[in-house]
Amino acid sequence: MQLELGNILVKDVQWGSRSEIRKGVVYVNRQELLDTLKDDRLARIDIDIVRPGDAVRICPVKDVLEPRVKVEGKGQVFPGFFGNAEMVGSGKTNVLKGMTVLTVGKIVGFQEGIIDMSGSGAEYTPFSRTINLVLLCDQADGLPQHEHEEAVRMAGLKATRYISQLAANVTPDESVTFATKPLAQQMAEFSGLPKVAYVYMLQTQGLMHDTYLYGLDVKKILPTFLYPTEVMDGAVISGNCVSACDKNTTYHHMNNPVIADLLARHGQDLNFIGVVATNENVTLLDKERSSNFTAKLVESLGVEGVIISEEGFGNPDADLIMNCRKIEALGIKTILITDEYAGRDGASQSLADGNPLANAVVSGGNANAVIELPPMPKVIGYIDAVEIIAGGFDGALKKDGSITVEIQAITGATNELGFNRMGALEF
Repeated sequence: MQLELGNILVKDVQWGSRSEIRKGVVYVNRQELLDTLKDDRLARIDIDIVRPGDAVRICPVKDVLEPRVKVEGKGQVFPGFFGNAEMVGSGKTNVLKGMTVLTVGKIVGFQEGIIDMSGSGAEYTPFSRTINLVLLCDQADGLPQHEHEEAVRMAGLKATRYISQLAANVTPDESVTFATKPLAQQMAEFSGLPKVAYVYMLQTQGLMHDTYLYGLDVKKILPTFLYPTEVMDGAVISGNCVSACDKNTTYHHMNNPVIADLLARHGQDLNFIGVVATNENVTLLDKERSSNFTAKLVESLGVEGVIISEEGFGNPDADLIMNCRKIEALGIKTILITDEYAGRDGASQSLADGNPLANAVVSGGNANAVIELPPMPKVIGYIDAVEIIAGGFDGALKKDGSITVEIQAITGATNELGFNRMGALEF
């Protein structure tokens, strides 16, 4: 497969009488977009624009998406949600780089997040550096939680689709091409280089802990093979409410840095064979089944090494270690990417499970670390949620509007794809 991403560098997002892109500025007809998002399940939808450095707090955040549109080739971005589930990952896709569509509203589950556009909290989230079109969505009275989540998720997808279509005929500022060959050819290429695969663990524990692949709830699948460019075309969609710090938003999936880095080194010092997408399960039987199948798929690829990324923590730690242990038992080296819940003092056990074979681990940071967030003059959403979201607590919100929370409450703070700014200091 060959996919060309045409990046259109967004300079600003503004309201306009007509939705269009001119000289790098995205103009949005606010009423037209609102009309596109009408849904009887949502009692109110409001839209705002926030920019880096704004004194704005957004809470509770549900998902973040990046506008992308197919301009050449098969399928459409977000396959399985609009029309059909035709295979994607080839042709040309235009990307509005530097902006997002961000969904927020009354809390669905307890594991939603905070994004500050300035101040100390802004240092922990990548989305303080993007121009964000924020959708505030309130559910209709009596709407069940799972329908509330779906309604907000679809509002985000519809808005992103609406905005992305403005880029269909815009000449990109830069283009990057990614190419992979059919599996048999890829395995035979670069014979002198080590073959590497990526095991992509997706959050699928149910109860609004879901991820979608080509529109299908991933907890209903067995592990499967993907070309990396399929992920770039929106084949993987977030639909979960795990802790904000290590939730992979849809934006994270579309910009997965593990995939990007492996492709950048492909043909240089490794042969990137492809992606094995797998799920994270609740029961022991399901965990054993998926990890057995993942190991079988990895072995069939004939690789020497595997990178495994986790999503979430606690229960999924068992899936992570099962995948590691069974792949290592085949003589295939693994590197794990996770984060830690080591207590506020950093002295507790970092993962809920472990094994001596897990001897190469990259950490996204300790999610239990505490941070003080200053007051913000403008809040989009419902700030009282900080006292019940994961990382918050009763009394977290002070009378002056400042907040004391663990960084697990900040969207993307310890992301387990490595999509964050924290790192180790060497003295």
